[in-house]
Amino acid sequence: MKLVVSPAKSLNQEDKLPTDKYTIPVFEELAGKVNRKLLRMTKDEIAELMSISDKLADLNYGRYQEFEDKHTKENSRPAIYMFDGDVYTGIDAYTIPEEKIDRLQDSLRILSGMYGVLKPLDLMQPYRLEMGTKLSIESNEDLYELWKDKITSQLNSELEQGELFINLASQEYFKAIDSKKLDAEIISPVFKDFKNGKLKIISFYAKKARGLMVRYILDHDINTLEGIKGFDYEDYHFSEEHTTKTSEPVFIR
Repeated sequence: MKLVVSPAKSLNQEDKLPTDKYTIPVFEELAGKVNRKLLRMTKDEIAELMSISDKLADLNYGRYQEFEDKHTKENSRPAIYMFDGDVYTGIDAYTIPEEKIDRLQDSLRILSGMYGVLKPLDLMQPYRLEMGTKLSIESNEDLYELWKDKITSQLNSELEQGELFINLASQEYFKAIDSKKLDAEIISPVFKDFKNGKLKIISFYAKKARGLMVRYILDHDINTLEGIKGFDYEDYHFSEEHTTKTSEPVFIR
């Protein structure tokens, strides 16, 4: 089973790493090219491109200037321990037992505007670059054009025949995969909460639930769609009543 999630804007560069294991991103060289485009931009250009405050533009200007093409333990950190948003709160990577790390490394992939696709233990450096950013690289008009074929080809090279593909990424990031060319059955879980008496997708809760689903699959060694339907973390449960497509199982609470 393969799972994909989105990256996070929030980063954790402080907590002690629970493992010495690490790998190098498959698109390390191309990430360097992307960064070189960014480091030539002024702070004002970065702020305008990303629609961010001057403070954030200043922070990320510094990151682009300090970015190194070659990733080492000294200048980088494994992605699963660097990203720190709602999805990653759900995954809670720092409490994953050591014996589960290899399974996580084999199954989880993180989509990225800077790196294309990352394995959990792939070294990464601090950055901010959303996939939807209108940044042209070489002959590519934007990041989708740069990454789509590369990400899809890489995922296909890792997929085994009959392996399920669980989409836990946002729409912005899942668009970076050419789903029509992906050699797998795609399952996209939907998470809904009751609010004012109605079931709704609430962004904050849905993001965390995607991470909780990753953790559930890891904790219970899930490999099938039926296994996924057993997801019950933080009071979610599968609702056959609200599921209209097999490929989009709905979980409610």
